[in-house]
Amino acid sequence: MVKLGSMNTRNDVYQLLGSRLNMLSAKSGYRASIDPVLLAASVPVRTGQRVLDVGCGTGAAALCLVTRMPGLHAMGIDYQLPLIILANKIASLNGLVSRTQFIFCDLLGPITYPQPHSFDHVMANPPHLKFGSGNVSPDPLKVAANVEGRAKLKDWVLFCFKSVVNGGTVTFVHRYDRKDELISLVKNYGLVTILPLWPKIQGIGAKRVLVQVIKGASADIHEKAGIVLHTEKNVYTQEVHEILREAKVLKI
Repeated sequence: MVKLGSMNTRNDVYQLLGSRLNMLSAKSGYRASIDPVLLAASVPVRTGQRVLDVGCGTGAAALCLVTRMPGLHAMGIDYQLPLIILANKIASLNGLVSRTQFIFCDLLGPITYPQPHSFDHVMANPPHLKFGSGNVSPDPLKVAANVEGRAKLKDWVLFCFKSVVNGGTVTFVHRYDRKDELISLVKNYGLVTILPLWPKIQGIGAKRVLVQVIKGASADIHEKAGIVLHTEKNVYTQEVHEILREAKVLKI
């Protein structure tokens, strides 16, 4: 998922993971938020594994992951063709074409690729708002990124678990106020771990949550204390700074 930045008519360059990864904004102004960076950092990958990024947008999460982990291959899928084209362009810009692949895919359409059960890990940043909630933006990219379309959250969950191998992980970043709904959909697939993302004070005001499931593990639910994103001075905490700027791992 991406968020709206300043409007422009070209693909402006910006950086993620410090200066390790050069990104391009969409021509409408969309830029990656911190959500895909935190999502990618939380996936427990090893060299040689394959990761699927469902709803990849401009590819930020997949590109962050392969930038951090040598010897990893990531595929991103999305039904917004302009974003898929841009994601492949960004991969080329960073010399990551051999380790990434971004393809057009409609979760509810006929799917011949990727093949089921072919990934060690799957990650997803589904649209956070239910259909019909909030004001609808005139920008179709923003609507698709933030508001559910034909594919509802249950469809995203089903697709993700169909794609991952037994023993692999599926990780979501989603709205905190939809945490219970998400957990109800994933709890029967395996061991669920929940990590709230607190804005400034632990236990208060979370807008986002990371939910990770080990497919096929003993079904149980563990909710951790979570991490705090910002200090009282509105700068990133040291832990979050190291994840966003120094490509450190976020352990769930």
